[in-house]
Amino acid sequence: MFTIEHDFDATVITLVDEGEAPLQEDVTVLAFEDCVVLEQLDPQTDEVVRITLSHAQVKDLAAALNLPEGVYRRKGAGG
Repeated sequence: MFTIEHDFDATVITLVDEGEAPLQEDVTVLAFEDCVVLEQLDPQTDEVVRITLSHAQVKDLAAALNLPEGVYRRKGAGG
């Protein structure tokens, strides 16, 4: 299950783990104009862990989810 909300400066997507136990904490995805931030509560420390990705990294991640093992570069990606 997931929810989508549009805030003033970001789109907020919350991913809820509804699978079989053990379940993971909810993941919040904050999509800003210049980056995407992933947040998840660490139940061991009771602190929110944050990862910030550029939009290029998000595109690479989305592509990688459907590819076999290997090294890839998206067309049009610099580097």
